[in-house]
Amino acid sequence: MTANPTSSISISDDVQARRPSVGLSLSRVGVRGVEKVIRIRQNGSEQLFSARFECVVELGPDQKGAHMSRFEEVVNEAIGEVVLGESTLKVETLAEHIAERVRARQNARRAEVSIEARFPEHKPAPISGIQTQELYTLHGSAASTELGTRRLIGVTAQGMTACPCAQELVAANARERLQLQGFDEEDIEKILDTVPVATHNQRGLGTLHIGCTELCDDEIDAATLLAIVEHAMSSEIYELMKRSDEAQVVEKAHRRPRFVEDCVREMIRGVIDAFPELSDAAFVEARQVNLETIHQHNVVAERFGTLGEIRDELAHGTAPALHTTRRAWLDAAP
Repeated sequence: MTANPTSSISISDDVQARRPSVGLSLSRVGVRGVEKVIRIRQNGSEQLFSARFECVVELGPDQKGAHMSRFEEVVNEAIGEVVLGESTLKVETLAEHIAERVRARQNARRAEVSIEARFPEHKPAPISGIQTQELYTLHGSAASTELGTRRLIGVTAQGMTACPCAQELVAANARERLQLQGFDEEDIEKILDTVPVATHNQRGLGTLHIGCTELCDDEIDAATLLAIVEHAMSSEIYELMKRSDEAQVVEKAHRRPRFVEDCVREMIRGVIDAFPELSDAAFVEARQVNLETIHQHNVVAERFGTLGEIRDELAHGTAPALHTTRRAWLDAAP
């Protein structure tokens, strides 16, 4: 009879705790795409969110693997214990609690958790006032090390952008045709100033994250971040509109043409204006992706760094040697 090759292995044998064949630490090991329905406080009331989690740890060189089932256990426990136990819970707070639990349960040097939660907001169309439901994404992130835990709150919103470069080309062609029709320069300028000039458009995806020191985390409101992101683009967009609303959105966008780079800079300026009390140690990350209509590719721009770096650059016009990354800021907890 052939012996069972697994008979000598105990059921309780911890395979993950064995030494790996290559003694190399791993930067990120864990699970992603864990989906849950959670209840958290947003805009003054509790709401249900469809949330997606990513939980990872830094794995040491002497450990073969992480205990994958423990990630799911910790997420469930945190939702049950923390969400039900704190009436003012925010998504970044939930990420913080999970990160600390994951780090302890996995006996890891570092744990990081990211949460993406889709939620609806109702807002009126610009002219008709018809109520429309818009879906946004709320982000919460946290990293836990032996130094402490830092967290970020963020949002993603959609909008519309109008290309400044193409608009100037179209305006130049229109100016030449008007000259051929006998219009003088003064009339041409009046016409071009009165009638929005055509250009190609993009649907934009703007994402803004803020990471605060421990004294001001709860002062960041997601609704304020959404307003900053939407205002940074050429125009807001609406899922349901009447004809008057469509005309307003298109005209507004063409009167505020913006590159993808402009959107990022406007988001940063919006943060500085909206949160003057934030310390220089706070972190900001703005990212804009524009879905092109006249190209097969898309375009992207982003800026990240501490508010101290950004304020100093705006005041003196000198870019910092390095922009502080999200990973560097999260791991710099006091």
